[in-house]
Amino acid sequence: MAKFELKLPKMGESVAEATVTNWLKEVGDSIELDEPVVEIATDKVDSEVPSEVEGILVEKLFGPDDVVQVGQTIAIIETSSESAGTSNSDDSDNNDTDLLESVNEDAATNEAAARVEEAKTTTSPAVAISNDGDRFYSPLVKNIAQQEGIAQEELDQIKGTGLEGRVTKDDILNYVEAAKNGKKQSVSPSKEKAEPQKQDKVSPSASSSKVATPVSVNGGDEIIQMTRMGKMISKHMVASVQTSAHVQSFIEVDVTNIWNWRARVKDSFQKREGEKLTFTPIFMEAVAKAIRDFPMINISVDGDTIIKRKNINLGMAAALPDGNLIVPVIQNADQLNLVGMAKAVNDLANRARMGKLKPDDTQGGTYTVTNVGTFGSIMGTPIINQPQVAILALGAIRKVPAVIETPEGDFIGIRHKMFLSHSYDHRVINGALGGQFVQRVAQYLEAWDSSREV
Repeated sequence: MAKFELKLPKMGESVAEATVTNWLKEVGDSIELDEPVVEIATDKVDSEVPSEVEGILVEKLFGPDDVVQVGQTIAIIETSSESAGTSNSDDSDNNDTDLLESVNEDAATNEAAARVEEAKTTTSPAVAISNDGDRFYSPLVKNIAQQEGIAQEELDQIKGTGLEGRVTKDDILNYVEAAKNGKKQSVSPSKEKAEPQKQDKVSPSASSSKVATPVSVNGGDEIIQMTRMGKMISKHMVASVQTSAHVQSFIEVDVTNIWNWRARVKDSFQKREGEKLTFTPIFMEAVAKAIRDFPMINISVDGDTIIKRKNINLGMAAALPDGNLIVPVIQNADQLNLVGMAKAVNDLANRARMGKLKPDDTQGGTYTVTNVGTFGSIMGTPIINQPQVAILALGAIRKVPAVIETPEGDFIGIRHKMFLSHSYDHRVINGALGGQFVQRVAQYLEAWDSSREV
């Protein structure tokens, strides 16, 4: 008999950790090769971790809501094969590397424990730490806080250097060591600014902004808990509004040529390519071309610094069956022709609906497009998808009476029109640039060649 260590696999270049959401197997259960063992979640995508061997689950090392680092062992599976090692790699060249990583992880764990013991001066009663606030704490950080008698309020003041300001093991150990040596303790910038206000009289406006309005619940009301993804989306949207100065520009576009062209070629396109030709890839192509013309739309802001993105990676907001929203990304969208764009759009949309997106599929976006017209809205004012600085909403295409200018005079005719709604961050994009960009998108759409072949 041999024991196999099931590790959290690498899920993308920018994904370093995931949260355990649900165990699909219990200790003692039989597991088949490639059978899902546990469900995990990153900040955008839920997925499953399959087993790489057949055997019996003998140990679960993490529970629901625990945060696991990529490469950490999450379960032990007992196999009947002696050759099943504790490494997840089939490549023998990686055995030494895996062993070294394992040794390093053990050494880091031992060092953390030693530093905690060294920092202890007195035995403190256990203090309950929760994740109900704005910050998430890993089980290790909670345990250290409880061992050191650090209360929730004190823990909330520690400056975090991890992802999204999360307090890491080193952050809390350094805090404990600094307290032991009588040094100034590191707190988060927001807390530092808030400290002087504690001594002064709190203004009504400041107080009201921190206190939620009470909500009355009647006997017939149904209470529904927000999903994990719903909570993250909520925080992301609020943070975006608080970060960016949102301004909108609107423009009406005549897409009659596109409407007629698509009606003419969509059947032959599907027969030849095996893909449906929707309006989305056409709009995405126009957006990518406009970004090339106005590259300062393709930026991010880091404090007082502007980061000009080299690649044009278009996010396309997609509604999920549960009502939540996800934004898969078309990488290097400006390098795709219309056929490639259609395939990319359909692939991401289908996998989003089936819950099959990978973490990398939602990373690296530099500009986002959302189709509010799907649900009949003629326009919208979308919230910027941070850390981007602009987002475009596509309104519903409608038949409307319009003035048609000809050499013989003006006439009234029926045209297919839609609104483009451009939200942008006024900290770095002024009205001229924001308006010119959406105008250029409209110009590309209205100049569509109805004789074009694909």
